[in-house]
Amino acid sequence: MPKRRNPVEEEEALRISNAIDDELKREREIIRRRRGRDVKVMLLGQAESGKSTLQKQFQLYYSSKSLDAERPSWRPIVYFNILKAIRMILDELDYQYGLGPSGGRAPGDHDSPSPSPTASSSPAAAVPLMPSTSNTSGSGSGSGSASSARSLPHPAWFPELALLRHKLLPLVASEDALAAELSGGITVSGGRTGVYVRSGWQALVSAGSGQAWPLADDYRTARGKGGAGCAALENIVAKTLAAVVGEIETLWCHPGVQGLLKGNKLRLEEYAAFFLNHIRRIAQPDYLPTNEDILHVRIQTIGVTEHQFDINMGGTHYNWFLYDVGGARGQRHAWVPYFDDATAIIFLAPISAFDQYLEEDPRTNRIDDSLQLFTAICSNKLLANAALVLMLNKTDLLREKLQAGIKVRRFISSYGDRPNEYEEVAEYFRAHFIQVHRRKDISHRPLYLHFTSMLDIKATQSIIINVGEAIMRSHLTKIGLA
Repeated sequence: MPKRRNPVEEEEALRISNAIDDELKREREIIRRRRGRDVKVMLLGQAESGKSTLQKQFQLYYSSKSLDAERPSWRPIVYFNILKAIRMILDELDYQYGLGPSGGRAPGDHDSPSPSPTASSSPAAAVPLMPSTSNTSGSGSGSGSASSARSLPHPAWFPELALLRHKLLPLVASEDALAAELSGGITVSGGRTGVYVRSGWQALVSAGSGQAWPLADDYRTARGKGGAGCAALENIVAKTLAAVVGEIETLWCHPGVQGLLKGNKLRLEEYAAFFLNHIRRIAQPDYLPTNEDILHVRIQTIGVTEHQFDINMGGTHYNWFLYDVGGARGQRHAWVPYFDDATAIIFLAPISAFDQYLEEDPRTNRIDDSLQLFTAICSNKLLANAALVLMLNKTDLLREKLQAGIKVRRFISSYGDRPNEYEEVAEYFRAHFIQVHRRKDISHRPLYLHFTSMLDIKATQSIIINVGEAIMRSHLTKIGLA
């Protein structure tokens, strides 16, 4: 039979037990407060919606020194974007005017079943938002019509463009090699090469910065060792670019090229005009990418990439983890493991894409895809407790398209006879996203909505401040520290 403790021993045991309980409570409170300083933000949206550009805007505002350290390594990515743009122009010229060595056709020969390399056919009829996503002719990612006859060049254009093509081909020939060096040789479906962001690629920045970096590990290593293959290729491309800068300017300003652009038969990626308009600056031997250059570059995200920022709000430091995701349909399954403890979702919808269709599904209008994806986010139970921010993005491109006379109703039948003006179009799209939130959001949380142009540094950083404060208010209230 156990010996019975005297009152003194009982009191001491109770004191020890209470002390242990108090210590456990203190530890739980410390853990709760420590977790309260970790803020996990998911950047969601379809491919080319502006997620990576928003991440760079966060970095520019909260960690500009790390961006300065990375600046030289953005130079080869700018070069790659330029090479790709020039190659796309030459491919379309080959198709439209028969400049290629394998063409064998005279200018004006229209008989070819091959599709335009940059301009798939546009829809024969507009589609409504949400109920239907198909168009009858299998449109690609652009707005013009390639089913019409090729443009007839002025007789003088043919020798001019052929000579430019001949001089620029050595530069364009470096595109795949540069992409392979930057991306570590990886490709995506169809064997296409490009420059890609992958999970696990870390920064070539100052020690301890913790910033994620877009380039492949072997490229980073080669540069760190003093430049074997990667740096050598970059130098070759830079010298070749400088040698043909006049030809690039002539090609870009040539009436044959500008005519294809105005006729929507040549569709370049959104960064192309910016870089080609600044080609003489970029071709300088001492070129270092500016903030605008870095914001304009296009690199495709694969999987989920983490970016960490130390943010001071109200005298308290918070660890922000931004997760930039690949937005293509085939990559969206990779988002789910990150949903469980997300603090906030920033959903980006490019409302300038009303005349574009998914690369992976040419029947689906990109606006309609954004609405369907936003519906899935609003109704996802794993995200029910996350603050929700909606950015209707690329308003600058929307204005440009509307000013150029591109009609919304041609691509979205439900737009009807509304005025083809920016205010009307923007409000129409805003109303559709708000309707989805009202009907499908399972937690009935507030929606923080902003019209954005990620390339406008001043305006975007003002929005980043407002969004950050809204996310923190929601976060602190949720964890009981408000």
